Amino acid sequence: MSTIEVKVPDIGDFKDVEVIEVLVKPGDRIAVEQSLLTVESDKASMEIPSSVAGVLKELKVTLGDHVSQGTLIAILEGEGAGAGEGEGEGEGEGEGEGEGEGEGEGEGEGKTGGAGQAAVPGAAPKADSPKADSPTTDAPPAAGAAAPSPAPSPAPAPAPAPAPAPEGGPTAAAKAAAGAAQRVREEAPVPSRVPPTAELPPAPAGQPKPHASPSVRKFARELGVDLARVTGSGEKQRITHDDVRAWVKDAVARSEQAARAAAPADGGAPLGLIPWPKVDFEKFGPVKRERLSRIRKLAAANLHRNWVMIPHVTNHEEADVTELEAFRVRLNEEQGKAGVKVTMLAFLVKACVAALKRFPEFNASLDGDELVLRGYWNIGFAADTPNGLVVPVIRNADDKGVLQIAAETSALAARAREGKLSPADMQGGTFSISSLGGIGGTTFTPIINAPEVAILGVCRAATKPIWDGAQFAPRLMLPLSLSYDHRVIDGAAAARFNAYLAALLADFRRAML
Repeated sequence: MSTIEVKVPDIGDFKDVEVIEVLVKPGDRIAVEQSLLTVESDKASMEIPSSVAGVLKELKVTLGDHVSQGTLIAILEGEGAGAGEGEGEGEGEGEGEGEGEGEGEGEGEGKTGGAGQAAVPGAAPKADSPKADSPTTDAPPAAGAAAPSPAPSPAPAPAPAPAPAPEGGPTAAAKAAAGAAQRVREEAPVPSRVPPTAELPPAPAGQPKPHASPSVRKFARELGVDLARVTGSGEKQRITHDDVRAWVKDAVARSEQAARAAAPADGGAPLGLIPWPKVDFEKFGPVKRERLSRIRKLAAANLHRNWVMIPHVTNHEEADVTELEAFRVRLNEEQGKAGVKVTMLAFLVKACVAALKRFPEFNASLDGDELVLRGYWNIGFAADTPNGLVVPVIRNADDKGVLQIAAETSALAARAREGKLSPADMQGGTFSISSLGGIGGTTFTPIINAPEVAILGVCRAATKPIWDGAQFAPRLMLPLSLSYDHRVIDGAAAARFNAYLAALLADFRRAML
């Protein structure tokens, strides 16, 4: 038998990524394209497959190691080309009409036969890779992960354990699945996100990172489930999709029980509200029904939670941006050949950073009975896409100039419209801006993006006659609407913040002080 070295293949922009899961052990018979380990970057998780078949003689990496393309990860005793292909654990999970997934060679699911599609990503993205997923992910579009108010539908019962594979080896369907280049998980009927009223059991202290595949981690993120709270039923306490479903089902049951206990005796809605009206819309004329996109459903849940949980107050101000707009136009004329178009948003981001440094409580978050004052300035901006609202984040905006911010906002907005934002693109924001400048309006009340404590809304600038002490002069005035969490910020502080921000925009030289 020959000895073969297995190295990390070309895995795109994954570099120096952490090994979070080892899927095999010495002595295992390895099939071609069988996953050996799982790595995770700040963008996504990916399983690394074997390019050859054989018996695993030695593992060269352990949990916590960092690997890149070309890193030696295993030594196999080869059995010839293609030997052992299709072998591995036949453990699977069934759901719905023949959905199933195999752990060992990879995970997948199909609609026929229950064989599923194996996840053998190699250089191809997994379902929870930013290249294969629509924008969402760890950090939620528009605002994090919370549950809508209506009670979710019950979760399907966990599927029974599958029968072991026949001794003759995997079926033809399983072999075909093992050759799939990437796994695309279709949305199965699952419960809505965990209700915020559910009394969740505390996560065990000091527990190591949950043992779960990337697809299970993604599934848990979509439902708002902390995997540290879930007990795995798979081999070595590996958490499966059914474990997550069962946990959610239990949380939903607790939530419904609490809601029934809190409901008024007269059958009305909670908080003393009358029930939501039930209307036969077709009775009055033709209608057309459209399902909400996944992003809109998540955004709706977040907006509902944030509006109900945060005591919003909005302060309105106007900034004289006459000189700033003239400078912006000249700058674009000079930068035309460079292809960087500077918008008012780039100046707003830079001015907001200066204002946040002057008023640090606006760059904070509530954590229980503590106020977390953050020493970094990551500015999110609302991006309108065909599928709904998302909030990409400009990281470390205090270290970037206006031209760099303009280029970055343009690139992030383009990726948002194409559905190519990664989870990291929407995480870590400390303050948000929602600009309607290209559309219109005068003022509005933007909803705070929890766990932030403030958000700036901006409408279209308009030329107005402004008294300068001697006469009325035409000035370009930009409306600013600052919504703030009244638990953290009082009205006087909000007025000072907005007035200071308006002064910065009126004379942008102040932003450099």
